[in-house]
Amino acid sequence: MTEPEITDTPQENVPNEKEPIIVQKAPSKIGQAIQKSAQKWSPAFRVLILICICLMASFCRIFSVLRYESIIHEFDPWFNYRTTRYLVQEGPYSLWNWFDHESWYPLGRSVGPTLYPGLMGTAGVMYWALKALGFPVDIRNVCVFTGPIFAAFTAIVTYLMTKEITRKSESGLFAALFVAVIPSYISRSVAGSYDNEAVAIFALVWSFYTFLKAVNTVIRTFVVMLLIVII
Repeated sequence: MTEPEITDTPQENVPNEKEPIIVQKAPSKIGQAIQKSAQKWSPAFRVLILICICLMASFCRIFSVLRYESIIHEFDPWFNYRTTRYLVQEGPYSLWNWFDHESWYPLGRSVGPTLYPGLMGTAGVMYWALKALGFPVDIRNVCVFTGPIFAAFTAIVTYLMTKEITRKSESGLFAALFVAVIPSYISRSVAGSYDNEAVAIFALVWSFYTFLKAVNTVIRTFVVMLLIVII
C-alpha cells in the first residue's frame, strides 16, 4: 500500500483566528441635528471666511500707513501718482497730449503715447465715484490705498477661479488665503506702492476666471444641445 502524500499547502477558507466584527452605529439625534445645521449654514460660513480673508489681505498691506503716514513709495509709483493727479485735474484728453518735462530728464517724456493708462484710469474712476457720493477724499489717498483694495478683490476672484477648476469651495478658500498672504504679492500691492501690478494681478486672475467660466459654460451648453438632438 502506498502512503498518502502530505502537502504543506494550507486549507483555504479556514480562518485561523476569529475576525473582529465591526458594528457601525447610527448617528445620534444630536449628531444628525449638528450635521443638518452645518449643511444649512455652510454658505454663510464660507462667505464669512472669505470676508475675513479679504480684510486680512487689506490690513496686512496698510501696516506702513498705520505706523507712519500715507505716502507714495519709490520712483515709478510717484510718477504714476503725478500722472493720476494730472488726469483728475485736467481730464483724459489733456493727459494724452501732456508732455512731462520732469520725466526722462533732460529730454522729457510724451506721456500719452508711452503710458499704460489702466492704473491711472482705475484710480481716477474710484476718485470720481467717491466724489460723486460726497466723500471728501484726496487723490493721493486713493492712489495709496489702491493696492490693498485690489488685493482683497484678487482674493475673491482667486476663490472663484479655484472653485471653478476644482468644484470645491474649500480649495477656493485655501487659494484665497494663500494669495492674500504670499510675500511676493504683498511687496507689489502694499499701501503706497502705486504701481501697475497693484491692479494688473487682479485683472490677470479675473481674465483667467472668466475664460474658464466661458469655456465650461460652452461645454455644458454643447452637451445639453447634443443630448436634446439625440433624444
